[in-house]
Amino acid sequence: MNILILGSGGREYSIGLSISKEKEKHNIFFMPGNGATDNLGTNINIKDYNKLAQWAITNSIELTIVGPEAPLVDGVVDIFKENGLTIFGPSAAAAQLEGSKVYMKNILKKYNIPTAAFCETSNEKEAHEFIDTMTIPIVVKADGLCGGKGVIIAQSIEEAKEAASDMLKGTSFGDAGTSIVVEEFLDGYELSIFAICDGENYKVLPAAQDHKRIGDGDTGPNTGGMGAYAPTPLVNDEIYKKVEDRVIKPTLEGMKKEGAPFEGVLFIGVMVVKGEPIILEYNVRFGDPECEILMPLLETPVSELFYKGATKQLDKLDIKIKNEFGVAVVMASANYPYSSSAPAEIIVDNIVDEDILNNTHISYAGVEKEGDKLFATGGRVLLCVGFGTSIKQARDRAYALCGQVHFVGKKIRTDIAYQALN
Repeated sequence: MNILILGSGGREYSIGLSISKEKEKHNIFFMPGNGATDNLGTNINIKDYNKLAQWAITNSIELTIVGPEAPLVDGVVDIFKENGLTIFGPSAAAAQLEGSKVYMKNILKKYNIPTAAFCETSNEKEAHEFIDTMTIPIVVKADGLCGGKGVIIAQSIEEAKEAASDMLKGTSFGDAGTSIVVEEFLDGYELSIFAICDGENYKVLPAAQDHKRIGDGDTGPNTGGMGAYAPTPLVNDEIYKKVEDRVIKPTLEGMKKEGAPFEGVLFIGVMVVKGEPIILEYNVRFGDPECEILMPLLETPVSELFYKGATKQLDKLDIKIKNEFGVAVVMASANYPYSSSAPAEIIVDNIVDEDILNNTHISYAGVEKEGDKLFATGGRVLLCVGFGTSIKQARDRAYALCGQVHFVGKKIRTDIAYQALN
């Protein structure tokens, strides 16, 4: 099959890596890809979606997989489908579940899906009055896409009001913050649950846990994610069933009623409070770094999962998951997440340890190639991914690989999966 993957991060690299290892050989293309994806396939650079669809027709692309949220919100799926192409992902209308937090919260409310008490507004006075009725901490979210950073957890009434005002004035997140959601803080533990959907049917993947904050012990500012592990022992069959019955099924039914059937990845941010799953938010694509561990844990070919999802055949697919755990540790650049960092050459030691060789790999993200050398070009640079029969074994292997990878200013958390291991 000829497969096109849209995106340039570790998520897209990991999807391509898993497809490249399948028994059936595929031709993989990335748009735009990164400095390492050309080891898995061919990078192209066609930013106009109409021209890209024509390129896909000319090059007999049989499946397109969309990685990041921005192309989905911008309507790439609609354009490809209008051109008769098979593409995995939601329409622009359905992608509003991530594109607008206001839209998403109102869908949750309309279809009685459990979520935190909230107020959505574009009025500063209304936001401040609602904040005055709340107890701290208070969550303030920008409405639009902010690359996973548009959420402030305020520790005082004053901080919450300041965050709301800054967002509404456009100071914090530009146009993405011209409407905001203010909501109650939920005290529990957070999970990432992913449902592959075809508008009617769905398949649930093992729950993962992300580590959003930059520092050990969940300290410092939020990032796009500093590491993840799966499956998490913090979720049991009862919680999975509650999520399916109270969340996934009513969401798919609701989106059909809204005239925007949901196809693609429904990323459910869940807070488990006293055994009850409460929905924090939806995203409409795989999480990054969760994707980097979920793809290799699939025994079912990744290309088949996405193809059946894109062609409304999920009811004919039996998903098989390996009996393993995966842990991914993000290696970020020196100044992440505060500012950009100077490019730095990446050196990977010649690995001779059989344990590391056979049970780990690198997923590359923020990298560029110059000649035959790879350079870290800022942000989240790469992920060291380890697998094992226990979370501890998988984590130890991931960190052993971290010790073999070097670039100036490399930054990691040393406690990924601590909640499961404690």
